[in-house]
Amino acid sequence: MGVPVPADVRASRGPLDVAALQAELRRRRSRWPPPRVMSTVESTNANVAALARDGAPEGHVLVAEEQISGRGRLDRSWVSPRGSGLTLSVLLRPKSPILTWSWLPIVAGLALLTAVRRLTQLDAVLKWPNDLLLGPAQAKAAGILAQSGPGWVVIGMGLNVSTTAEELPPGATSLRAEGATVGREALLVELVLALESGYAAWSEANGDAERSGLLADYADSCATLSRAVTVQLPDGGAVRGVAVGVDPSGGLTVRTEDGSLTTVVAADVVHVRPQ
Repeated sequence: MGVPVPADVRASRGPLDVAALQAELRRRRSRWPPPRVMSTVESTNANVAALARDGAPEGHVLVAEEQISGRGRLDRSWVSPRGSGLTLSVLLRPKSPILTWSWLPIVAGLALLTAVRRLTQLDAVLKWPNDLLLGPAQAKAAGILAQSGPGWVVIGMGLNVSTTAEELPPGATSLRAEGATVGREALLVELVLALESGYAAWSEANGDAERSGLLADYADSCATLSRAVTVQLPDGGAVRGVAVGVDPSGGLTVRTEDGSLTTVVAADVVHVRPQ
């Protein structure tokens, strides 16, 4: 048996209203193709990557009511009850230099943050590079995973919306668990529009994070900066110090305990709470 879910929460987990979703995006003049919604998929990222190889257009958005083999950063699983969140992947075909593509997951993180801030009063911030943290405890409510191929990038996103505290793993939260009740259609509209806008600004600047305003926006929204951190590296090592900035590639620059600067591009960051 699964975790008991209150009746009002079950009622909120009906299928997305695709017609209303697409109509609202048209009304607000989205230039991307209408989002496609599927009942169950193994992985939205895998599906959209296959479409990318077959020549699907930029801005293709695939949303799944249920994803059964989703992955997060560092190969972690990402699974949520049917209808309890937003699980989607977006296809981008950037024309900027490939070295700038590492900013695209951050563009997506800022879009998620924008959508949540527009529709709730929650205290929402980002943890480097793009985890969405909510509430006084700064618990994780959303994650992002990007994969790329020749001429394309797929951005996968998962946001916990109505997931109850009992359904969540340790250290995670949801909009509902933090006290916000928001329709998934409204969230998806705001997310798509914010991502479309942020990606357009980044593209117009040829991937330059500073010129596009992305770097400044991220610095204002990233709770990792100026914090004491422990950076757990993929090889099992660790770097300890204070996060002092983000470099032009989106890497996190840390001033270590001996005063030297080091930049990490793929790692798990733990915010160290003051004693």
